[in-house]
Amino acid sequence: MKKLWFFSLLLCCLTCAHIYAADGLKVGDIAADFSLKNVDGSMISLKDYSSSKGIILIFTCNHCPFSKAYEDRIIQINKMYAEKGCPVIAINPNDEVSVPEDSYDNMKIRAKEKGFVFPYIQDATQQIAKTYGATRTPHVYVLKNNSGVFSIAYIGAIDDNHSDAENVKEKYLVNAIESLMQNKPASPDFTKAIGCSIKWKK
Repeated sequence: MKKLWFFSLLLCCLTCAHIYAADGLKVGDIAADFSLKNVDGSMISLKDYSSSKGIILIFTCNHCPFSKAYEDRIIQINKMYAEKGCPVIAINPNDEVSVPEDSYDNMKIRAKEKGFVFPYIQDATQQIAKTYGATRTPHVYVLKNNSGVFSIAYIGAIDDNHSDAENVKEKYLVNAIESLMQNKPASPDFTKAIGCSIKWKK
């Protein structure tokens, strides 16, 4: 009877662990590294940013109206914080077969049109989006550098008003970055990402 109880408990724990993992990374977790292709043809990974204080990782894309609405704000945020050691890395997780506008070639065009000075990389297999637990575009992850090991400091939305930058009341991302700069935990450290659903491979 005790053995049956033990194995039942073990099975439950394994099942719960699987469900938890399927939800992706959480605040406080170690950030998963990657090696993904940038629009300039180079390969980008977290290891390239070992001297940075943090990284603003944003899952975004070309076609989504929410992503387009935030492009100028993302550019401005990178301008504000890249020199302070917390640059933007933008990742396009969408399946280019389902959404041709989000193809690698169109990413290069969009990056040139908008004058992106930060990496815009393609998650062609969608494995990084799945690992992080990204579900929307845009979906933000602020990473804190702890002596060369990055951990998740904030997950969620950029702010509380995608349609009108002039009437934003809560700058969730900026507040999280400012907290990171002061070595303080973000508050809040999690918000609901608002945007288009990621277009997964069929």
